[in-house]
Amino acid sequence: MAKNPVQYLCSECGWSGAKWFGRCPECGQWGTIEEFHEARPAARARTGGTGSGAGARGVGGEAGRVSHTQATRVPDGVALPITRVDTSTVERIGTGFSEFDRVLGGGIVPGSVTLVAGEPGIGKSTLLLETAGNVARAVASARHANTVLYVSGEESQAQVRMRAQRIDAVEDNLLLAATTDLATVLGLIEQTRPALAIVDSAQTITSQDVDGISGGSTQVREVASALIDVAKTIDVPVLLVGHVTKDGSIAGPRTLEHLVDVVCQFEGDAETALRMLRAVKNRFGPTDEVGCFDMSGEGIEEVTDPSGLFLSSGTDGSDDGSDNGSAPSSPDGTCVTFTLDGHRSLPIEVQALVTDSVLPTPRRAANGIDANRLAMLVAVLHRHGRIGILANDLYVSTIAGGLAKEPACDLAVAAALASAANGVAVPRGTCAIGEISLTGQIRPVPRLEHRLAEAARLGFVRAVVPVNRRRGRTLSAPGMDVVEVATLRDALEALGVAHKTPKAPRTGKPSSHSPRSS
Repeated sequence: MAKNPVQYLCSECGWSGAKWFGRCPECGQWGTIEEFHEARPAARARTGGTGSGAGARGVGGEAGRVSHTQATRVPDGVALPITRVDTSTVERIGTGFSEFDRVLGGGIVPGSVTLVAGEPGIGKSTLLLETAGNVARAVASARHANTVLYVSGEESQAQVRMRAQRIDAVEDNLLLAATTDLATVLGLIEQTRPALAIVDSAQTITSQDVDGISGGSTQVREVASALIDVAKTIDVPVLLVGHVTKDGSIAGPRTLEHLVDVVCQFEGDAETALRMLRAVKNRFGPTDEVGCFDMSGEGIEEVTDPSGLFLSSGTDGSDDGSDNGSAPSSPDGTCVTFTLDGHRSLPIEVQALVTDSVLPTPRRAANGIDANRLAMLVAVLHRHGRIGILANDLYVSTIAGGLAKEPACDLAVAAALASAANGVAVPRGTCAIGEISLTGQIRPVPRLEHRLAEAARLGFVRAVVPVNRRRGRTLSAPGMDVVEVATLRDALEALGVAHKTPKAPRTGKPSSHSPRSS
C-alpha cells in the first residue's frame, strides 16, 4: 500500500500523524496541527537482490529491511582527521555593536544562519538594518568589493529607505530588495554574493514549490532549509528575522530553531526604552551572554554599562555632595541588590510600600518580582523577622523594568518591606544579597565575589551577604565592608531595619503588650 503523502504536523512539538486533531496528542496544545505535504521521491532504487538469497532474507528467515538509497563512491579527502582541518581562514564579521558581538561570541561567523526573534515593534528590523549599515560602512572603508543585501518581505524599498535615513544607515553598497518569493531571494544571494544577507522575515517568504500558506509550518521549514543550504554553499552569513506567538515562543515549527546555527531573543518592555538581546542557542559561542540596547527615535544605541539604568538617585553608592558630616540615607522602603544576567552583574533597586488595608483580603501587588515568592517572604518576615505585615496592603516593584526574580534578591525584598513597615531607611551605599529559606536562614548565592566586585565599582561601601560556608576563604571587596549574616533577624539588624522593641514601663513590671523577647 502506497504511503499517504499528506501528513499532519504540530508546530509546537513536531508531532506528526496521518489524522488531524484539534488538540495535539503529544503536547496538548490547541490549534497547532497543520497539514503538511511530503515531497514525492523521484525514482527508488533498491540495494541488494530480491531473490531468495541473504539480501532478501534476514536473520531467522524473515524478510529484512531494504534501503531505497544506494551508496555512492566517495572521493578521497572528504573525511579528514580533525587535526588537519584548517580554521585559520574563518574570520568573524563585526556588527558594529560591541553588545551584539558579545552575544554572538565575537561576531558573525561566515556561512552561519542567525535567527533573531522578538515581539512586534520591539526593534528587530531596526537593529538589523542598522547592523547592515554598519557592516556596509566597514566593508566600504576596507575597500572590499562586497556588498550587503537587505531583503524585506514586510516593507517596500521606499519604506526601508525612510527608516534607514532616520537611523543613519544609508550606504552605497547596501542593496535593498522587497520580495516575498523564495526563489528570488536565493537568486539575489547567489548573484550578489554579499558580505552579509538579511531576510526580514522568515514568516513572509514563500516558496512556489511547496504547498501551504505564508508563515505555515511547511513554508517556514522550506524557507529555512533553502537559506541554510545557500549560506553553507557560498559561505555567506544570513541574519533571519523570526516572529513570535502570543506566549513569546518563536512562531513556526520547532525544527526551525534546530536548523539554524544561532537563535537570539530580542526582549524588552514597550513602556521602557531598554532592550535586551539574549542568545538562546549558539553553536559558535556561549549562551549565557546578554546585550543591552537603548531604543530611541534615532534608532538603536548600545548600552555598555547598564548599571545606572536600574538605580534611582539617592540609592547608589556615589556621594551626593552633602557637607554636613552625616551619612546620607536612601528613602524608606528601598534596598539595592545585585543579580546575575549572563556574565554580567546588574544592580536592581527594590521598592516597597506598606499601607493599612481596608479590604477583607489585603492586596498584594508585585512588579518585576514573582508574586508567589513575595507571599513566601511576607510569611517568613512575620514568623522569623518579627515584622507583622500580614494584614497590610503590600506593593513591591523594581524600577526601569529590572527583574528581581532570582533567589539572591530575597534579602533585598525583605529589607525593603521591613524598611517600609518600620519607617526606617537602609543606609545609603548599602546593598543586600542573599537567598532566604523557609526557616529564616540566609543561604549562599552563586558568584558572590563577582557581585561584590560590581558593587564596589559602583561606589557601594557596605554589603550584607550570607555567611561564607567555605572554610579558609574570606569574602572581601576593595573599599567595602562585607557583613556576613546567618539568619534573617541578623540581616535586618545589620541593615538597621529590624523591629524596635518598645521600652518597658518604669514600674519594673513587664508590659502585657510588649513583644516576647528573642
